[in-house]
Amino acid sequence: MSDNIIEVKDLKVWFPIKKGIFSRTVGFVRAVDGVSFEIHRGETLGVVGESGCGKSTTSRAILGLNKPCAGTIVFNGKPSSEWDRLEYHRKVQVVFQDPQASLNPRHTILDILTEGMMYHGLCTKENRESEAKRLLGLVGMPEDIIHRYPHEFSGGQRQRICIARAISLKPELLICDEAVSALDLSIRAQVLDLLADLKKRFNLSFLFITHDIGVVQHIADRIIVMNKGKIVEQGSCKEVLGNPKEEYTRYLMASVPKIGKPLV
Repeated sequence: MSDNIIEVKDLKVWFPIKKGIFSRTVGFVRAVDGVSFEIHRGETLGVVGESGCGKSTTSRAILGLNKPCAGTIVFNGKPSSEWDRLEYHRKVQVVFQDPQASLNPRHTILDILTEGMMYHGLCTKENRESEAKRLLGLVGMPEDIIHRYPHEFSGGQRQRICIARAISLKPELLICDEAVSALDLSIRAQVLDLLADLKKRFNLSFLFITHDIGVVQHIADRIIVMNKGKIVEQGSCKEVLGNPKEEYTRYLMASVPKIGKPLV
């Protein structure tokens, strides 16, 4: 088995620009334009850049939400044409930025945590409550909340519930798309610590997407910096943050408030 959980090769996602009464294509927005990277098993790869740089479009292409116009995605040594789609979407899970929008307000926490497990045959009606309580324990939430609803919790608590739902399917790759950007600083640090703990506990691989280069130093093993749909710099945290080679990377670093631990 390959040392890489996923390999992205020359990925391109272009969106057509249409004008006129007949909606003719007059050009393209090159949201992702020839991006290549890999994520090693048990590794966290941080993807950082400003809004519109293509980082979230890249993650959505990996998730199958955006269709690439070129390039290949190889997961566990198999290109996308050979995937068992159901199994792939179990093994690749995502935590989005807004936990409130990610949780069905009409479902209890029990339903939210076990719906996917029931669908994939990972739990039964008889043990779904015990499985839900186990998951809540893993993310630091009390087990007696299973019959409550998402609106009864804070943003940080809802994000923990989203993380619990993501790990319920025993994924191999977890994509965190701005997963902590909407949280207060103190809560953000707690969630980052939780993700780091889950990574070690389950040997998870992470694709961690953020606009804040100050966040990735706390969780990423390697960093890629994106700008205008392309990768402009990549390397270990020490290499990129300690000796940035690109002006754009230095710009991102300069935008981080000089509070607490410095970028190293």
